[in-house]
Amino acid sequence: MSNTTQLLRFITAGSVDDGKSTLIGRLLHDSKSIFEDQFSAISKTSEKRGMAAVDLSLLTDGLQAEREQGITIDVAYRYFATPKRKFIIGDTPGHEQYTRNMVTAASTANLVVILIDARKGVLTQTRRHTYLASLVGVPHIVLAVNKMDMVDYSQARFDEIVTEYKKFAAQLNLHDVTCIPMSALNGDMVVDRGDQLGWYTGPALLELLEKVEIDHDVNTSDFRFPVQWVCRPQTEEYHDFRGFMGRIEAGEVSVGDEITVLPSGRSTRVKEIVTYDGKLQSAFAPQSVTITLADEIDISRGDMFVKAGANAPKVEKEFEAMLCWLSETPLDKNRKYLVKHTTRTAKCLFSRLDYRVDVNTLEQHAAEKLNMNDIARVALKIQQPLVFDSYITDRATGSFIVIDEASNNTVAAGMIA
Repeated sequence: MSNTTQLLRFITAGSVDDGKSTLIGRLLHDSKSIFEDQFSAISKTSEKRGMAAVDLSLLTDGLQAEREQGITIDVAYRYFATPKRKFIIGDTPGHEQYTRNMVTAASTANLVVILIDARKGVLTQTRRHTYLASLVGVPHIVLAVNKMDMVDYSQARFDEIVTEYKKFAAQLNLHDVTCIPMSALNGDMVVDRGDQLGWYTGPALLELLEKVEIDHDVNTSDFRFPVQWVCRPQTEEYHDFRGFMGRIEAGEVSVGDEITVLPSGRSTRVKEIVTYDGKLQSAFAPQSVTITLADEIDISRGDMFVKAGANAPKVEKEFEAMLCWLSETPLDKNRKYLVKHTTRTAKCLFSRLDYRVDVNTLEQHAAEKLNMNDIARVALKIQQPLVFDSYITDRATGSFIVIDEASNNTVAAGMIA
């Protein structure tokens, strides 16, 4: 398989017992992505439980507590590949108390598969997971109407669920939604099409995952390069070398391009682009490179290179954001925290809590404090200026985490408005 095969990150989400783990197990099994010893182990476990068929959900519910309770608690990642694409799957918990787990997993996903039990239809959890997917900007949504075998593969039932779901998705301005009927238990429309859903003419799940376009999920127009490290090798060969190392988070850059260093605003040109394999004429997101400049400028970790011209990022000490509180300790407005944004870390204060969002109803409520799993609109004041875009424009430069100074724990994740 080519090393340049494109990578797709996707997660599954849904209510408890909608079949997320079974779906992933079926996907891995039918695409020949599990080893014989793995299959043998879950076959023996299924047999011990008195099951007539192999319980494929055991491939992802790896924690002992999950096996005992029959639910997914933490995000379980699995990896597989086909000749067309490589995949990283995140099996996320369905219960409301694990909202933070889903937000964390969805923040890097290209696509989310939201499962619905065909018997139950669109539930409160379905709306909650869809809202969270829209909040963190997942570009592609797949509505998997599972357990179609339990409703006699009824097209009318499928159409009813799709109509209701798309009405809700439109309220969140979600338009790239693909709806697929399936039976993860029997394998219909997961990898193979099966024999029971002849009325459905769209793609099976794996077919969609292999062909969905993700090239445009990265901002390719606005060059953003946060400096991670200033490279000054003290060797005889590279005595005068001074390069700036980091990952291109958006756009592209070429030797000779004029760039601006923010927040200072100083301008210069790109002299060289260096990688482990040698020098390049051009580089693009998400490559990690070392850039040398034509002029000597005072630059340190946390500064950002951008191209001069339109669509410049903001350079400010205050901004508003949507925040997901991850810590068991509630937010204390009277104390300072640390904000880590791209490669810069700075002290911050929460100047306002505008409202808290009820993730089940999408209603907004006044908030004086934030507890674990709360989603809220907040305003922050930062000790040093940050260089940022809105989260909609660029997920990398529009996101941040909040860190507790005392414990060094990550207590929140935010998306800049």
